Amino acid sequence: MPSTVILEKKQAQVAALAERIKGSIAGVIVDYKGINVEDDTKLRKELREAGVEYTVVKNTLLKRAAEAAGLDGIDPVLEGTTAIATSDDDYVASARILQKYADGHDNFSLKSGYLDGEVIDLTKLQSLAKLPSREVLLATVCSVFNAPIAAFARGVQAIVDKGGVEACTKAEEAAEETAEAPAEEAPATETAE
Repeated sequence: MPSTVILEKKQAQVAALAERIKGSIAGVIVDYKGINVEDDTKLRKELREAGVEYTVVKNTLLKRAAEAAGLDGIDPVLEGTTAIATSDDDYVASARILQKYADGHDNFSLKSGYLDGEVIDLTKLQSLAKLPSREVLLATVCSVFNAPIAAFARGVQAIVDKGGVEACTKAEEAAEETAEAPAEEAPATETAE
């Protein structure tokens, strides 16, 4: 039986991990066996720069923390070596970085994950990992919004390049003259009563 000090320490770890899970919008659970120190350091640096918190954790502690956080269905993957990566503001960063790392290392693999407190399976997690970063998505949206404006600007520039401002003005004047001429020539009809 563990001493009360050790038990209190583990309970504090579970509570802190549960709060971390509750406070995050996305998380990925990985099997990290076979990773060397140099690769682990590079991976942790990349995750840190993306705002992802990565921790090696015991399965029993993670199981209890997941239960406390309301993550049901994570138990089956909690065996072997386990680490968790959580993100407070980016849904795809942890999945994208860890999947890229797993693709280059045979022993490193994704186990499961969660989004907004809901456990997702490995297939959804891998699909999530294929999404581009937030910055790339925002740039794509901006380019879609800018396309009509840019096309309009190119059209206006083409008119200017062809001397179109004067030509457009002359065409407008000619159109006005043609519209006014029939109105002036039309005889006024009087109705007799």
